[in-house]
Amino acid sequence: MSDPSAQPQQAHPAVPVLHEQRLDEVLGSAPEHCRARYRPRRVGMVWRSKVFRAGAVIVALLLCGLLILALVREQTGPEGFLVGLGLAVLPVPLLMAAFRWLDRVEPGPWRNLIFSFAWGACAAALVAIIANSFATRWIATATADPASADTLGATVIAPVVEESAKAAAVLLIFLFRRREFSGVVDGIVVAGFTATGFAFTENILYLGNAFGEDQQLGSSGFASVTAGTFFVRIVMSPFAHPLFTVLTGLGFGFAAVSARRHRVRRIALPVLGLLLAMGLHALWNGSSAFGPYGFYAVYGIVMVPAFGLVTWLAIWSRQRELRTLAAELPAYAAAGWLTPAEPSALSSMRARGMARDLARHWQQDRARGRAAARAVAEYESFATSLAGLRRRARHGAVGPDFGARERELLHHLWQRRDIAAPALTHAARLTSHRAPHPAHHAHHGHRVPMPYGRPPAHPQGPGHGHGYGYGPVYGQPYGQTHAQPYGPPYEQPQAQQVGYGNGYNYGDPGSLRASRPLPRTDRQP
Repeated sequence: MSDPSAQPQQAHPAVPVLHEQRLDEVLGSAPEHCRARYRPRRVGMVWRSKVFRAGAVIVALLLCGLLILALVREQTGPEGFLVGLGLAVLPVPLLMAAFRWLDRVEPGPWRNLIFSFAWGACAAALVAIIANSFATRWIATATADPASADTLGATVIAPVVEESAKAAAVLLIFLFRRREFSGVVDGIVVAGFTATGFAFTENILYLGNAFGEDQQLGSSGFASVTAGTFFVRIVMSPFAHPLFTVLTGLGFGFAAVSARRHRVRRIALPVLGLLLAMGLHALWNGSSAFGPYGFYAVYGIVMVPAFGLVTWLAIWSRQRELRTLAAELPAYAAAGWLTPAEPSALSSMRARGMARDLARHWQQDRARGRAAARAVAEYESFATSLAGLRRRARHGAVGPDFGARERELLHHLWQRRDIAAPALTHAARLTSHRAPHPAHHAHHGHRVPMPYGRPPAHPQGPGHGHGYGYGPVYGQPYGQTHAQPYGPPYEQPQAQQVGYGNGYNYGDPGSLRASRPLPRTDRQP
């Protein structure tokens, strides 16, 4: 008799490695489970605690918010403050929605965006008000010319102070949230949220002062100072401050994708972006010095084309992330981590949205539907991070923890694949044939059928055998092991050598079948 323990166990899919460099020699090997790199260490110093640091940041921003609130209210008065607040808040949701739409391919965590907005609205605005006022008074005292001091303060001092204060938020996230700052789009979004918060506070001040001036002059209607200020700052140029700071974000974004060996470039690019932001800001503030039509000339010749160019670059970067998915994920599909149709589905925003809708409508109740759609959305986000990580590894822009980060992302994908893989595969088929969106059927009362039939329920009840409890897993019943991860619909021949025409060949990807999910080696909180 043969010993059952001596029988070879079925291995999980092999992780495809870069062909030209050995993963364990150059990029570092993944840590063992007992030596998880991302497990928080217990230390005695209280300031090393993440809770303490988060609390300190929140308290500091709250104090800055209270101080800036008091300063603005003192300058505008109670009525002016309320009017300015009501008018200044109007463009904020539109700008935030635009930047969030840009970040849909690989959404960043809301905590970073909330921090960025709060930093711009509280900390950066407070620094700008104090520094600009001090510098203007000092110049007026030194030159005995208050008029020239105001002009010099607006065209030289204000751009340097304000753009530096806003850039500090981008720098902090770039340094302390490096894994969540992976490219150009992240730089644009973080900078845009920071500038939106700064413009919000500044608009309260300008509109409140304009209202107070109208109260003194007795003017109202379209001829009032408040109406003119609202038209210039809210209608014509709500994108002004975001445009300036986005140039800084572009510098940090390009630095994030640069090779680690190019240290000069990684430092020079953010500095160059900051200088461009200061220059454009100074040109915008000094446009009135070019004559009565200087403002309109700068607006039409410089600001609008610059806004169009930055918008095009942002959309191009977003599409580049989708192209990265189509180029990098086939290696994992060949190795068995993904189904053959998933790379094309993940590289299409229409297919990704359709997959979430399919997962939602396949469930019996709304609660399970929302949970399933959330699982698919998380799967899409992890797959996007995995493709971006692999692309940066090709360019030498990752550290020695590449192996551990890759295993971590694959583990998260494996946990959700039973729900996400069938939905994405079916979405790929629907989009390839230009089928109507599943929400159209749901709107008319028709239930969207499952692509491979609904599996029988597990005898021990819903949620058994699945860590997330999302309801029946698609393609297999509850409690079924991962001995056959994809089931009959995902069968494919054994792959031996795969080349994708991009200068890299992936070696033997190993078995396409898996016996168990990849063990968790690390976890980023």
